[in-house]
Amino acid sequence: MASSDPVSILSAMELIWNLCEILFIEVAPAGPLLLHLLDWVRLHVCEVDSLSADVLGSENPSKHDSFWNLVTILVLQGRLDEARQMLSKEADASPASAGICRIMGDLMRTMPILSPGNTQTLTELELKWQHWHEECERYLQDSTFATSPHLESLLKIMLGDEAALLEQKELLSNWYHFLVTRLLYSNPTVKPIDLHYYAQSSLDLFLGGESSPEPLDNILLAAFEFDIHQVIKECSIALSNWWFVAHLTDLLDHCKLLQSHNLYFGSNMREFLLLEYASGLFAHPSLWQLGVDYFDYCPELGRVSLELHIERIPLNTEQKALKVLRVCEQRQMTEQVRSICKILAMKAVRNNRLGSALSWSIRAKDAAFATLVSDRFLRDYCERGCFSDLDLIDNLGPAMMLSDRLTFLGKYREFHRMYGEKRFADAASLLLSLMTSRIAPRSFWMTLLTDALPLLEQKQVIFSAEQTYELMRCLEDLTSRRPVHGESDTEQLQDDDIETTKVEMLRLSLARNLARAIIREGSLEGS
Repeated sequence: MASSDPVSILSAMELIWNLCEILFIEVAPAGPLLLHLLDWVRLHVCEVDSLSADVLGSENPSKHDSFWNLVTILVLQGRLDEARQMLSKEADASPASAGICRIMGDLMRTMPILSPGNTQTLTELELKWQHWHEECERYLQDSTFATSPHLESLLKIMLGDEAALLEQKELLSNWYHFLVTRLLYSNPTVKPIDLHYYAQSSLDLFLGGESSPEPLDNILLAAFEFDIHQVIKECSIALSNWWFVAHLTDLLDHCKLLQSHNLYFGSNMREFLLLEYASGLFAHPSLWQLGVDYFDYCPELGRVSLELHIERIPLNTEQKALKVLRVCEQRQMTEQVRSICKILAMKAVRNNRLGSALSWSIRAKDAAFATLVSDRFLRDYCERGCFSDLDLIDNLGPAMMLSDRLTFLGKYREFHRMYGEKRFADAASLLLSLMTSRIAPRSFWMTLLTDALPLLEQKQVIFSAEQTYELMRCLEDLTSRRPVHGESDTEQLQDDDIETTKVEMLRLSLARNLARAIIREGSLEGS
């Protein structure tokens, strides 16, 4: 656990997780408990498999340098059937030791173990195991294996001799392997309540005062003491992030094992750790989306925490902004949606991308910003004589009602479309309504009146007498209250000359159109 190697850390996490499953979730009783612990050791001390392949792959396995190491490890892990098969190879290769190899094989075969499908009681198992143990003791007393130090060492291991076990420190590799082997050959029906005693004494015996316990040792000891809170606390201290403790606590909480422990945090322990882990994910540039899912599973503070973290995500690209926006929209986070859209709209305006800016301001339902962008569109139109982003303006739909200026922009574009389709009467009515309804900004009236000129000059009469009077009133209203611009005197005079020319042309066209309209309407009434 002290190592910074990711593989070592992951192996340690898996070791702790599997032990917690056995002790806290399986809640295995005496007998089956040891079978689970044996599987746990075999899963995590797996060098024996590569060693076995190496030995069995040689021409003469019984003469291989690691043959007896392999047999010893198999016995230490309770894999007695495999150990017997290896001894049969020794018996075949060495007739002199065939007899004692068969005796050892029989002892291994007859060792009582409570298998999953076995119906015998613990009492029956303990009785059989005691008889078997006494038989092993007799062979030791009779010096049956005195001629083979390897077999005699195996017999002492099977008798649970602590000194013999400790001689195999290198093969055991760690104290928890020593613990499980010790229990297998000295107390196979150990009760869960006694585990902590055996665990502590095994740790002390194995280390022998040569070194102090590592963080991993303390975590495993806490688990053997069935102290869930201490396991979580030690893991929080020892591990580099909250991933493990958050998921382990979540699992234990789902198993209803944490109710009595929530008082340590003043609130739900599971939620506290999930919030911490999710916060850590948000600090990573590409893992924040996973953090969102974790916040979703925190019923008390998840929503508030998500809102706070979402606001801190740097919107470096539009693609990332769209991802953040989708998260907010899926969770009806209205304020955050509005804020993100406004930020993107402002960026688009600064980059002179008016279409994108208008789209974001509409999405944010920000009337003030939509008005500002609409004004930019109109100013751009006045300078260039045409609209950019026509598709967006043509398809505003109900969004047009967000602000008066946006409504005007959409309607003014509609006027141009009608004019292009030669629907002059409809175009004239729409143009006039834009001015009389006061939707059009006063600064744009002259542009609208100028747009009316081609309609006034058509061969057929487009504007009725009443509509012409309305246009005249608008023109007079505009000229009587013309604003003073903050320009130089020369620019002011030039603008005044241009405006005066426009006004005179409009007055002349309006007068002519009025005369034509009156004559036309009079003729229609007469007929």
